[in-house]
Amino acid sequence: MFPGNDPNTVKRQYASDVYLRTRQETHEQYTVPKIDFPLWVLRRYRWHGDERVLDLGSGAGIYYNCLCEHWPDVTYYAVDQSPGMLKQHPARGELTVGDAQDIPFPDGTFDVVMANHMLYHVADIDQALIEIRRVLKPNGVLIAATNSIQSMPQLHALFRRGMLLLSTPGKVYSQPPLPTQTNFALENGTRLLSRYFYAVVRHDLPSTLVFPSIEPVMAYLESTRSLREPQLPESIDWDDLMLVMREQVIRVIDHFGEMVVEKVSGVLLASTSGGFISDYIDKLDHTH
Repeated sequence: MFPGNDPNTVKRQYASDVYLRTRQETHEQYTVPKIDFPLWVLRRYRWHGDERVLDLGSGAGIYYNCLCEHWPDVTYYAVDQSPGMLKQHPARGELTVGDAQDIPFPDGTFDVVMANHMLYHVADIDQALIEIRRVLKPNGVLIAATNSIQSMPQLHALFRRGMLLLSTPGKVYSQPPLPTQTNFALENGTRLLSRYFYAVVRHDLPSTLVFPSIEPVMAYLESTRSLREPQLPESIDWDDLMLVMREQVIRVIDHFGEMVVEKVSGVLLASTSGGFISDYIDKLDHTH
């Protein structure tokens, strides 16, 4: 099983919000141009303002405050499999420890299900999508933010070079540890959602991370250790790889004055008859 959706690996990675917060703060501080990503995601959907919303895999709730500020009349529920994450959640009340593969709500409960940057951690994505479809109302909408498979190519290149440098004669390793979003990215996520929803629309947001110093780069990489380390060959030690990575990043920053990492994040909206597809369905019904 790929470490990114191995239940034990995911449980360790998200026992608390420490590692996730490191990555979120890195993106907030070093992304150019600056953007409020949760607000950008939420604005891809046409809100009425009174929706019942399920934040699936909510983590520590980075979408909650944004919803409360801009759409204060929505009814918010959160589900996450990590009690440690939910302890940090700003909402109180409707927070439930649960699994995306067995959502603890009745059929047709929600107008919107948000599954942001979490579906790639689910062991059985198809089962999770079946469950999401089940708890959505007939005209409900899924909002699923994720990344592109092609995001952060500079980091992948450094990983690849580091592994080559640490390879022993006769055993050359060049496949870098894969990012978590491989299982559900903007590219393959569109195809996966189309199995269960009539219409899927994709919104991309290209940007860059600009690092003026070495430490935030290394902190970001270390926050992914439990997800990437299991992918390494036995002969390559994570700490040795990080030493090589550090040397490479220092050279880049010394030469250019900064390290620029290109990234593409985005969001997929999916529905059978609601949201962005509702006008089309209405016209289709009228024509028939």
